[in-house]
This record gives sequence, C-alpha cells and structure tokens, in this order.
Amino acid sequence: MSNRQILQAMSGLMAGMFVAILAGTVVSNALPRIIADLGASQSSYTWVVTAELLAMTATVPLWGKLSDLYNQKLLLQLSLGMFVVGSLLAGFSHDVGLLIFSRVAQGIGAGGLTALAQVVMAAIIPPRRLGKYSGIFGAVFAVGTVAGPLIGGVLVDTSWLGWRWCFFIGVPFALLAIVLLQFTLKLPTLRRKVRIDFLGAFLIVAGICSLLIWVSLAGNQFDWASWQTAALTITGVVLLAVAVYVESRAVEPIIPLDIFRNRTVALTTVASLLVGVAMFGGTVFLSQYFQVSLGKSATVAGLMSLPMILGLLVSSTVAGQLISTTGKWKVYLVAGAAVMTVGLGLLSTIGADTHFGLLSLYMAVLGVGVGMLMQNLVLAAQNDVPAAELGAATSVVSFFRSMGGTIGTSVLGAILANRVTDEITKTLKETGAPAGAGQSAGHGVPDMSTLPAPMRAIVEHAYGVATGDLFLVATPFALLALIAVLLIKEKPLKTTSGMERLAEESGDATAGPRPQADSATETGTSQVAHAN
Repeated sequence: MSNRQILQAMSGLMAGMFVAILAGTVVSNALPRIIADLGASQSSYTWVVTAELLAMTATVPLWGKLSDLYNQKLLLQLSLGMFVVGSLLAGFSHDVGLLIFSRVAQGIGAGGLTALAQVVMAAIIPPRRLGKYSGIFGAVFAVGTVAGPLIGGVLVDTSWLGWRWCFFIGVPFALLAIVLLQFTLKLPTLRRKVRIDFLGAFLIVAGICSLLIWVSLAGNQFDWASWQTAALTITGVVLLAVAVYVESRAVEPIIPLDIFRNRTVALTTVASLLVGVAMFGGTVFLSQYFQVSLGKSATVAGLMSLPMILGLLVSSTVAGQLISTTGKWKVYLVAGAAVMTVGLGLLSTIGADTHFGLLSLYMAVLGVGVGMLMQNLVLAAQNDVPAAELGAATSVVSFFRSMGGTIGTSVLGAILANRVTDEITKTLKETGAPAGAGQSAGHGVPDMSTLPAPMRAIVEHAYGVATGDLFLVATPFALLALIAVLLIKEKPLKTTSGMERLAEESGDATAGPRPQADSATETGTSQVAHAN
C-alpha cells in the first residue's frame, strides 16, 4: 500500500480508536452530576466506572484472537456498532441499572477497537514503516486520554447540553469510522477451518473479572484484608489456573501459551504491565489534584494537562519517524523508560504550592517518556511473532497495559485516600483542633466550596502531599519497566506487512504476493496451516 492508501485506511482506525479512549475518560468529570440526577448511590458511582473498564480489559484477548481467525474489518465494524448501541443506551438511561449495563456494552466495543486497530495496522504496514504511523496512533491515544475529562467538564457545565452528551458525543465519530473503514480498508480474507475455544474464553474472562473486581472495589467497598478479598482472589486464581490447563490443550487457544516463550513478547508484556501501573495509576489522579489542591474548575483542570499531552504527542511522532528512517527501535524504548522514571520522580516532589510552570515541565517530561515507550512496545512484539499470531501478541500487550492501569488506579487510589486522611488528622492535631473535626473532609472527595477557609487550606495541603506520594510510589514500577526493556534483544524490523507474511506462512497463493523472506523467523509454521 502507498502512503496515501495507508493514511486513508488509518482515518477510520484513528476515528475508532479516539472513540474507544473517549468512552473511558469523558465521563470522569461528569459522574457526580450523573449519579445525582439518577438518584444513585456511591456504590453505583463506582460501578459506572468499573463496568466499562472491566468489559474492555477482559475482552481485549478475545478480540485479538478473533482477529487471527476472522475478517478484521468486519470485526472492527462490529465493535464500533456495539459501541454505538451502548452509547445510545447510556445517553437515554433513566436509571442507574440501565446505565451500568450500557457501560458494559460500551466496554466490549471499546475492547475490540483497542485490540483490532493495532492488529489491522500491523496487517497492512510493514514493521519497518510502522513507526511513523504508530506515532500518529500514540498522538490520538494521548488526545483522547487527556481531552476526555476536559470535554466532559465542558459538556456538563453547558446548560443546553448536559451529561447525556458525554455519551452521545462518541456516536457520530463511531458512525464516521464505520463508513471510512468500509471504503478505505481493503483486507483479503483467508478461508480457514477454525475452532473457537469457548470454555477457555469463559474461564479467562471470568478469572480476569474476578481479580479486576477485587482491585477495583478493595479499599473502597470493603477492606483489603477481608473475606470478600479472599473469595474474589481465590476464585480468580482458580479460574485462571483452570484456563491455563484448558488453553494448553486447545487446538485454537484464545491466548497461545507458547507465545510467552518468545523473549520479546514476554518482556514487552511485563514492561506494558508496569507502564500501566506507573503511568495510568499516577496520572489519573492529576485532575483531582488540580481541582482539590489547586482549586481549579473541571474545565481548567483539563487544560492544565496539556503539557503532558504535548510532550507525548511530540515524542511519539518524532520517535516513530526516526524508527522508520533508521530501523533502530530499542534505543527509544530505553530512553522512554528512563525519561518516564525521571518524570515520575520529579512529580513526586509536587505539593499544594507548586508553581504551574514547574508542574508543566514535570508533566512534559513524563509525556515525552511515555510517548517514546508505550506504542513502541507493541511494535517490538509485533515484529517478533509469526503473522498468524499478530492478533494474539498485540492483544496480550494491550491487555496487560490496561490491567496494569486498573491495578495501579485501584491500589494508588486506596493509598491516596489513606494518605489524605492521615495528613488531615496530623495537621488538625498540630493545630489543636478537636478530634474528628476533619473527618468529613477526609472522607471521599470534598466539596471545597463548602469548607471554611482554614479547613480548605488544610485539605488543599493534604491532597498536594498525598498526590506527590503517589508518584513516588509509582516511580519504582517505571524503573522495573526500564530493566525489562533493557533485557529485550533488538531485532531488525521486517519489511513485509502482516498480510504478506501471512500469505507466505500459510502457503496460500491467492492471499497475495509471495514476498522474499527477510528473516528466518518468517518461515516458521503456524496454526493458520488450516487455510484451504
């Protein structure tokens, strides 16, 4: 494909990816208003967030495996259609039960978009050329992640729109993506006999959901050391252990276990998990820091994240171009992990009185590191697996990154709550205030406008200190990601696309031209030998 054809095909992919990311971020600043309007409880507040995240994270491996078996364009359009249905249901919801159900539908569609967009890119673009396009992909990811809360805040604050438009806003993008994909993305379909491992799929999803429910609700709905923790963790571990046994014997496993024998895939998976914990677990609380500790509005808090998004945008684009030009990629992984570690370390020094100029510099440093690292981990994994396993490898890396973000957000959120309470209690004790005076301020996210000035200053200081401590806790995870990246062995980027390699591996002369193999790894056998 020419550059023009690739960019045309990517227009639909990028619109779909933007929709998937927006679904998870746009409601963050709107949730208090949504829950109040629907008359729902605090536990419902948690489930509106958790339902979408659980469904997206748990279904990513399933979508990845399906992409190795069925037409990828059709699967993309199916996931977009599911997202549209979920968004419309959410926008028209008049009770919290329907809203939570619709968020599950949104999450399943978003899981497909997250996995399939990267799989399709690898299918049509050779790894040697993929770098510069991955930079665009990373930029869209950054814009959706940071702009989502800003858009949500503006919609909620605009009287003639309201919170329902937080769900409606993604629908035109999704419909546009479906149309663009239909006319711009041309993928041949290989006919092959397939066997869907339904038992393995059920066990994987059930086991993952059990563990994700635990990390999402522990410390909030129940204590970390409780019978609920024991029940959920034991159930999750047992289900996943049985899933491993089933997958090891399945003809077409959802997650081929032998893929982890590949050193590059194993290390990029570990690094992605750690990046998810460090990056998402730390930055998700920045918006709360801006609003509570610095006293900014929801809209201004979204704008204050721009230095990080600009750093990510520039570094991902420049690194992608350099990778495509030179063919060297490991140096950018190492530099990205190192810079991300430094950025988190710098952010660990912030407080309620940190100047915004200094804060912007720290966020930009973090954004630069993440931009060089996150998307290129997927590139490294895709380059080192047979074409028949592109979907599985891509989805595994994406899945562990999402799971790391879920774990990081939950654990660091519990740490933040305890740290805020301890800091408020300590300050009140030092000032001689009566016991329990700050209990309401330390419980949940306080409404700063209702607090008296002395108490507001104490809460602002507590959130500043606690947020800095979160980044300090996240820094070692980034350092471990750097160690994992250092252990990856750099291999030359392939010069043939996934579809060309698949045609060669399957021996299907009708699937496309049979290119000259550019590395020994491309001649191996694969499960797609079932092709007719």
